[in-house]
Amino acid sequence: MIELLPVSIGIGLAVGLLVTEIFGIASGGLIVPGYIALYLMQPWDLLLTIGIALIAFGVVRVLSTFLIIYGRRRTAIMILIGYLLGMLVRGWAGYFPGEYDVIGFIIPGLIATWMDRQGLLETMSAMTIVSVIVRLILILAVGTELSAT
Repeated sequence: MIELLPVSIGIGLAVGLLVTEIFGIASGGLIVPGYIALYLMQPWDLLLTIGIALIAFGVVRVLSTFLIIYGRRRTAIMILIGYLLGMLVRGWAGYFPGEYDVIGFIIPGLIATWMDRQGLLETMSAMTIVSVIVRLILILAVGTELSAT
């Protein structure tokens, strides 16, 4: 049985690099499209992950009005806040009906970092396009319906 996550990440790296080289727009981090491609059929998980990324993005923007946050420190804080928010949501998951989960542990922070670097619309557009292409390649390669679990 083929493990989909490593294959998906590898395809996502290749397609993301190609899109970045051709269009100059990053797709939300190197590993993000591979993860997102596996969760395209779970819209609530996607929305939850993107929501956490938006909150992390906003929190760092607010913090940067009071603190000197730039470069690696900004990236690390963005990923850390995304991670902490994701863990907080995972802790509360049992209190809500249904099974919703945040995608990965650093995915929201990576998305937030790229939103900060190149803009919200650019990041979301590139991430969506690359993730759909990765999903299509996976479906063509594997030949069955994919599942994130």
